[in-house]
Amino acid sequence: MKVDIIIKNGFVATMEGKGVGMIEDGAIAIKGNQIQAVGSSHEIIRDYTAERVIDGKNKLVMPGFIDAHIHTGLSIIRGVAQDMTHWMQKGIWPFSKHITTDDYVKGSMVNIIEGIRAGTTTFGDYDGHMTEIVHNYIKIGARARVAELVNEIPDNIGDLSVGELYPFHSSIGEEKLKRNLELMENYNGVENGRITSILGPHGPDMMSLELLHEMKGLAEKYDTKLHMHVAQGDREILQIEKRYGKRSIDFLEENGFLNDRLIAVHLTEATDEETERVAKSGAGMIYCAGSIGIIDGIVTPMLKFIESGGTACLGSDQAPGNNCNNMINEMKFAAILNKVKYANPSVFNATLAVRSATIEAAKVLGIENEVGSLRPGKKADIILMNLEEPSFMPVLTYPVRNIIPNLVYSARGHEVETSIIDGKIVMEDRKIVTIDQKAAVKEAQEAANGIAERAKDDILQADSDILTMMREGML
Repeated sequence: MKVDIIIKNGFVATMEGKGVGMIEDGAIAIKGNQIQAVGSSHEIIRDYTAERVIDGKNKLVMPGFIDAHIHTGLSIIRGVAQDMTHWMQKGIWPFSKHITTDDYVKGSMVNIIEGIRAGTTTFGDYDGHMTEIVHNYIKIGARARVAELVNEIPDNIGDLSVGELYPFHSSIGEEKLKRNLELMENYNGVENGRITSILGPHGPDMMSLELLHEMKGLAEKYDTKLHMHVAQGDREILQIEKRYGKRSIDFLEENGFLNDRLIAVHLTEATDEETERVAKSGAGMIYCAGSIGIIDGIVTPMLKFIESGGTACLGSDQAPGNNCNNMINEMKFAAILNKVKYANPSVFNATLAVRSATIEAAKVLGIENEVGSLRPGKKADIILMNLEEPSFMPVLTYPVRNIIPNLVYSARGHEVETSIIDGKIVMEDRKIVTIDQKAAVKEAQEAANGIAERAKDDILQADSDILTMMREGML
């Protein structure tokens, strides 16, 4: 049978079954945007011919990584909110009111480039101005599950004292919800289904109960999911307790949000009992190990969530505090931080880490029938990693196989050579072929310079820890 692409002679990690589904001399046949067949190189070469044959010798061939929770637009202010207390209020908010839509779009493109170069093929992008950012995905050729960040808080929220109750403005919420619905109506399923849209309430503390209920009803109308921060920090718990007299998860349960439509991001402040309730409700969870480790110094309860019967996965979150949007980095962080938390080197093993960035992430986002593993009928989202890079050496297959542990604990992302998304080669020999990377980086840098100039008075007034360190000659 004739197909478009054959990848042969590789170590193929299919992510099928309970583990990584490794085929040591494996091959994949791709026709159009779908996987036609997966098997041994002998079987695939015997049964298929192709216009393009890629030799996967000394390559790890696997599903592209899925970054289930990322705010790509915020990369325009990368590195301004780490190593500090009140990272959002003193780090992000002094900048945010000076960022234009065009700035967000330029920052987003660089963030998407960063992700693709480290193996990400699907982005769970959850940000403001998504009706404009979505065009980056259309242009570059990546897969995206996008949502508008809907809230009712004004741009000058950073002017409030820490702990002061947020003001809600219904006009702001109406405008942002309108953009989210525009995503649903105009971009859900475009690019042959490569772009899909869901709903994105910012968090229970960021909007009125009325707007939350409206979005819940819309999720039912569109039969879609709600991507939402839940118990994401002590500031959220404080806001909910002040406004409603209870903690976030109690509040959400009382109002009918704990079900399989909910994608609960972080659960930073959730107790074990609250975590168990969310897991048993059918909701999914996203753990952003690097982000929450850096900005809060906390290991969120992903293992407890899984032990309670829930489905959980990984995301990279925002670049201002996390700095790095690289799913290999997230896998390593998640594994190591949980080993330290539980004082047990066997917990959160490499297999769980890789599955959490592939098939489990697809399940949480509701796209497991499309991507996340390699099997006939699924979309051809595939990466090839060079096992001859020093970070993978030595490659052992007997008496133990060390490829997956080395992927999680040693690789850094530069090992990704080729990225195929929806059956099309988006990156080859480390070069993204769909856009001009240098031009995108240059445009984003110019935009960031403008933001910094406009925001300087607010940054000085916020008096963040970074500013103090600079004054003391520490940075």
